[in-house]
Parts: sequence; structure tokens; C-alpha cells
Amino acid sequence: MKNLHFLLFAFVLFTLSSCSVITGIFKAGAITGIIAVIVVIAVIIWIISLFRGKS
Repeated sequence: MKNLHFLLFAFVLFTLSSCSVITGIFKAGAITGIIAVIVVIAVIIWIISLFRGKS
């Protein structure tokens, strides 16, 4: 089983270039950050609308 993990790691290491891996990580991070900011802004607007609706 250890050899299978090592072979899989070696296969991934040789087939993917480091630049494409890093690019993918940063793209995923940027998209996740944008979605998180949108969700936080939506929650803040929702909370503000709850307080304004009760007045």
C-alpha cells in the first residue's frame, strides 16, 4: 500500500508542473475569497434589514 501511495505521488509530481499547481491554488483561493466577501456583505445587509423592519 505504501508503494501505491509513493507511485501515485511520483506520477503526480512528474505530470504536473509546479507553476500550474500554484496557479490553481491561487485561483481557488481568489474565488473562495470573493464568495466569502459576498456572503458576509449579504449577511450584514440582511441583519440591517431586520432591525429596520421592526421600527
